[in-house]
Amino acid sequence: METAERFTLTPVSYVIFRRGDAVLLQLRQGTGHMDGHWATAAAGHVEAHESVAEAARREAREEIGVVIAAKDLLAITTMHRPAEGRVDFFFSCESWSDEPRIMEPDKSAGLAWFDLDDLPGALVPHERYVLENLRAGLPPIVTFGVPSSP
Repeated sequence: METAERFTLTPVSYVIFRRGDAVLLQLRQGTGHMDGHWATAAAGHVEAHESVAEAARREAREEIGVVIAAKDLLAITTMHRPAEGRVDFFFSCESWSDEPRIMEPDKSAGLAWFDLDDLPGALVPHERYVLENLRAGLPPIVTFGVPSSP
């Protein structure tokens, strides 16, 4: 009997900063992946010693210089992206300390607020999916990037 091949998933945490119907996005540059596209203001890989929520809070400090209290980070959805070997944990945040600012200018060309009804054209596709469905609500787990079975 053949053993099924298992694959490894890379966990990534995202923070969607909200002010009413506006979300804070960061313009990617110099990363080698999706440069020139807008993306959530803070996101990154989960390190071996931390939880997905701890990673989200760490990335917020590192990327835009804000501090998020644990109680202010709310889980939105988990996205499985099999084609990329990723599992993405999306959080929402409406309260934080300090003003958001670009902390890694070599990786960011801008930071701006966008209304959910007026998102930029060049937006990372899987993040667009979450943002476009944010108000309507998302299920706890979604799959992205896999064609539907007939």
